[in-house]
Amino acid sequence: MTKWPEPFSIEGKYISVIPLSLDHQFDLEEATADGDLHRLWYTSIPKPDGIKDEIEHRLQLQESGSMLPFSIIEKSSMKVVGMTTYMNIDATNHRVEIGSTWYRKSVQRSSLNTECKLLLLRHAFVELDCIAVEFRTHFINQQSRKAIERIGAKFDGTLRSHMKMANGTMRDTAVYSIIASEWPTVEANLTWMLGKPRGT
Repeated sequence: MTKWPEPFSIEGKYISVIPLSLDHQFDLEEATADGDLHRLWYTSIPKPDGIKDEIEHRLQLQESGSMLPFSIIEKSSMKVVGMTTYMNIDATNHRVEIGSTWYRKSVQRSSLNTECKLLLLRHAFVELDCIAVEFRTHFINQQSRKAIERIGAKFDGTLRSHMKMANGTMRDTAVYSIIASEWPTVEANLTWMLGKPRGT
């Protein structure tokens, strides 16, 4: 039986989004060391020495059909600068969450994340015919919440005491989504933000 969605690669002006592989381990170890991202207690970014295990874990989730993991390549350097996924996959209802995303510090707050979200959203709504795409983050992660709101997702609510964090605290999860009827407006805005003519 064919899994939904199937692995794919997609390319933009600034980045390429390709299936995650153990071949990307070295670049991702370097990426997570940039800014000591793993020290952010309210995220789940692996330490450099935990990257191999993280890749293998995501690939296991892909095999089970619950995740489709990607590496994000910065085209100017041709290095892998982060990871993202389609997760919480609901093949019956054609819903996915874009999540478990992180970038090395040196490319944060750049056009890379905007373009990555545009490419993954476009694939979800156009190629996969999704009815909705979700985004979730820690309620207190203001940087992440602002980035999600900036791309046009709407706040659905908070899942209180949703999950346990590595330090023993409970995470309240802020849930956002974009539904299919909103996609044309979101696409137009993301394309404008990137300074591209619509449709390129």
